[in-house]
Amino acid sequence: MQWKKPFTKFAASLAIAVGFSSGVASVSAEELGYPEKEELTFGFIKLTDMAPIAIAYEKGFFEDEGLYVTIEAQANWKVLLDGVIDGRLDGAHMLAGQPIAATMGFGTKADIITPFSMDLNGNGITVSNTIWEQMKPNIPKMEDGRPVHPIKADALKPVVEKYKADGKPFNMGMVFPVSTHNYELRYWLAAGGIHPGYYAPHKGDISGQIDADALLSVTPPPQMPATLEAGTIYGYCVGEPWNQQAVFKDIGVPVVTDYEIWKDNPEKVFGITKEFAEKYPNTTVRVTRALIRAAMWLDENSNANRPEAVKILSQSNYVGADYDVIANSMTGTFEYEKGDKREVPDFNVFFRYNATYPYYSDAIWYLTQMRRWGQISEDKSDDWYKELASKVYRPDIYEAAAKSLIAEKLAKPEQFPDFSTEDGFRDPQTHFIDGIVYNGQKPNEYIDKFSIGLKSGQKL
Repeated sequence: MQWKKPFTKFAASLAIAVGFSSGVASVSAEELGYPEKEELTFGFIKLTDMAPIAIAYEKGFFEDEGLYVTIEAQANWKVLLDGVIDGRLDGAHMLAGQPIAATMGFGTKADIITPFSMDLNGNGITVSNTIWEQMKPNIPKMEDGRPVHPIKADALKPVVEKYKADGKPFNMGMVFPVSTHNYELRYWLAAGGIHPGYYAPHKGDISGQIDADALLSVTPPPQMPATLEAGTIYGYCVGEPWNQQAVFKDIGVPVVTDYEIWKDNPEKVFGITKEFAEKYPNTTVRVTRALIRAAMWLDENSNANRPEAVKILSQSNYVGADYDVIANSMTGTFEYEKGDKREVPDFNVFFRYNATYPYYSDAIWYLTQMRRWGQISEDKSDDWYKELASKVYRPDIYEAAAKSLIAEKLAKPEQFPDFSTEDGFRDPQTHFIDGIVYNGQKPNEYIDKFSIGLKSGQKL
């Protein structure tokens, strides 16, 4: 896919480089220079939260920036990350944990940054019909014959215990070891007293199954429903449309959304190498501008554009699922048990609530979970968490893009954080399924609050 129209909108703009390698860039629209690299290739995985990339392409926002973009679906998250690192891809829709883990050196070592957070929420945890029937008697409340949400993992715990007693492993799927889905599934299980297992990379054990009650393993998102149907796994955590696909195929029941696990949690990011951002600063700001405009379009007028977005995403070159499957969540509803369709207007959030701003505290939350489950083997200081977050999450680039959009009257100041006072940390967040408060300024204090998980001074 590639734009054929000429670069017109910014033909008269000044070719002045945007310097943001240190400190915050303040760039007016008139100062934005030509993109140093115009032909770009971006990667994505077939999930609805890749939408900002598809919309920036389809609505001409990349073209407005003088960017000739090719968009390519990738086989899995590792192939995608490797493509960005080796330069086959200029950037990609990434799991939020990927740039963090790569910069830290967990798995592949590479300096990856993100100037743009792609969305909030958007995931769910689905179990097979058989497991759901076993969970139902353990759900404490029923309303009009329907379960009262959120459903906690407490209802799953007796099921897992029975499988263990019978000598059968309780297998569940997630999409990648450093994915939001892994940490959300672990968070939900642990909040219900089910141990999801530890990693011990310093001992060469990266299975994540040490001391586990439920055994989590990697399954690519589009393969989740088929793997569940085959009985290889009993449940999974994944983004849309693969929870709703299980409902449509009548093979599983989404029991909880990540909105219910952590209200308005950060999800994917747009990742590029640090080298790319430094070599092509104007291009980086322009890509960020296009993505911001796409996110605005996706959320404007109370999601009025979502039906059109669903039509675009249902194309085989994007997500490729049926329109009705994608629409089930993208248009503000979510179907749990078949026929149990509920209003969830914020299941997918692309712009409101400062969804696109790359908060340091979002990065630190992922790091706390990496430490909690052993992917970070030893204690780190609070300053270590903050320093690593500031290497990866780049609000300075985001600010340059946002200010230039405001200067052109393509956006309004009130649509963004107050850049004059913003420090990159959200206020303490309270909406977790276990009631534990997260303060990104105090990561070690947060880690020590959990009853299940490594704490200060502990090492496997």
